[in-house]
Amino acid sequence: MYQILTLNNISPCGLALLTDRYTYGEDQQAPDGILVRSAAMHNMELAPTVKAIARAGVGVNNIPVEACAEKGVVVFNTPGANANAVKELTIAGLLLGSRKIAEGIQWAASLSGQSDIPKLVEKGKAQFAGPEILGKTLGVIGLGAIGIQVANTAVSLGMDVYGYDPYVSVDAAWRLSRAIHRAQDIKDIFANCDYITIHVPYMPATRHMINAEAFHSMKQGVRLINFSRGELVDNTAALEALKEGKLASYVLDFPAQELIGVPGVIALPHLGASTPESEDNCAKMAVSQMMDFLENGNIHNSINYPDVSMARSNGERFGVCHKNIHGMLTQITNVFAKEKINIENMTNKSRGEYAYTLIDCSSPSQNIVEALEKIEGVIRVLHF
Repeated sequence: MYQILTLNNISPCGLALLTDRYTYGEDQQAPDGILVRSAAMHNMELAPTVKAIARAGVGVNNIPVEACAEKGVVVFNTPGANANAVKELTIAGLLLGSRKIAEGIQWAASLSGQSDIPKLVEKGKAQFAGPEILGKTLGVIGLGAIGIQVANTAVSLGMDVYGYDPYVSVDAAWRLSRAIHRAQDIKDIFANCDYITIHVPYMPATRHMINAEAFHSMKQGVRLINFSRGELVDNTAALEALKEGKLASYVLDFPAQELIGVPGVIALPHLGASTPESEDNCAKMAVSQMMDFLENGNIHNSINYPDVSMARSNGERFGVCHKNIHGMLTQITNVFAKEKINIENMTNKSRGEYAYTLIDCSSPSQNIVEALEKIEGVIRVLHF
């Protein structure tokens, strides 16, 4: 029986996938896995039984990813599960930042109780005029699951779209519209685009990637949309760009004290993935990935370990979380050889400092796990 600890309300659509081999809830004392959305886990002491953490969403800032890797705890997220939800809000952001819709709504609400509202509307509406997006140039930074959908939709709306992503996958490239121009350098996006939208993960290397220097390189009156992470943009630089008129509007999903109430800033309360469809998709994906790992050792969409999957052979299966160091595979296979155990199938992949090896074999001895754990550099051995 597997125990799954839930740290947030997880969509029933996802929990319904758990078979009668699982128990779940907030009171699991020896959990094999953890399902989480936004709960902070950095100060949480993990039970030694925890083998996996699945985030029903994309961002994993709330999870101590590196510390988990050191313990052999595989961390999953669900890229693409909320892509359509964020795409739709990004398109709304293009319009919000262009047509002064939010400002117009606020002003219209202020007319309550006044006489001859139609006359006031006709007199005051000019202050909320804004350009159409048809024929304008959009730069999409990051061509992952969300960025691709935004780029393709913007093309269908008549925009001239440039995409920038030095690490775009072959699969992603196949899904991109042929009408999208590939920018060779992010500076091409800054220099040529009327609208810029960001769709990259937040990490130390991307912190404040939109900074004073970036704003200086942009077109006068550019409009910026950020439904990825607030930390990607230097707010101090954004405020200065707004003051100078370099930035016409900044639409973001991450309110910050210094931005609230500033003319030209439209801050939404982190609504990007807040749709019932998105929550259902994320939960189902998170649960499915965790089940496949706990039952078969397969890894899909991990943040700290490589993606590894293998069709299961008859017999036993072992998963070895280990450091990515020279000679490790030889030492692992030698353990099986010494025990006179035939390896029927094996696969291995690495990701940075860490690696993962899956091994199918027949008739293992009782000493195999203990022998594998004695190898220097082995972090954890799992028996499926």
